[in-house]
Amino acid sequence: MSSSEYVPFDHSNTLAGAWRIGENRYSTFTDPRNGRSYYYITIYSEYKGYSVTVMAENLNIGDMVLGENDQNDDTKIERYCYNNDTTKCDEFGGLYQWAEMMQLPSRCNTESCADLIQENHQGICPDGWRLFTYDDYCVVMGYEDINNDGVKGLRSTYGFSGTNTSGFSLTGAGARTIEGGVDFLKKSVFWFYPREHDYDKTVYSTVGYVSATNNRAPQSDDGELKTAGFSVRCTKLEE
Repeated sequence: MSSSEYVPFDHSNTLAGAWRIGENRYSTFTDPRNGRSYYYITIYSEYKGYSVTVMAENLNIGDMVLGENDQNDDTKIERYCYNNDTTKCDEFGGLYQWAEMMQLPSRCNTESCADLIQENHQGICPDGWRLFTYDDYCVVMGYEDINNDGVKGLRSTYGFSGTNTSGFSLTGAGARTIEGGVDFLKKSVFWFYPREHDYDKTVYSTVGYVSATNNRAPQSDDGELKTAGFSVRCTKLEE
């Protein structure tokens, strides 16, 4: 192998160690659409009294489009990579506009498509999985927090100033801005929820975000324009 050949990112680097969360907490599955393997984990909420099984890394699927363009080819899945660099997609996952994440017509970024939002909305998640919701976040945030880590326990120790005591393993994927640039790499992670925001359902979605520099917890009424580009996590459907 030449010294210049790219070595795929080892996502086990972002996970919590067994000494921190217990043995054999992570499992893997392969997305048959592109052969990409993902770690996932089941997190039990003491607060909610039940668990969810969620990806422990961000989704990475689709053809890369340049950040200055909208994801408006409704015939295929499109992704942004930070700085138009596919190695960043490998490490941090793709970045997606709301309609792309939802696998709805691109017009849904500028008009309400509330009638097309389904319960357990799959979007760009693999078969057997659905998009991560605010309720899922509340379960994840209700992990057994014996050290009172709060949001810090959701963040990976890999370059994101976390303790990862939940095992959720958030990394600082940054964002594609509404102007078409990128920002916040290794500083913040953002994700859309499969729900439009009541402030203006035509152009806003509800969102979650976590910063490396503070422990502010995402709120149910956080919102952002649908034309931004954010990370995607998926939740396993209950069998």
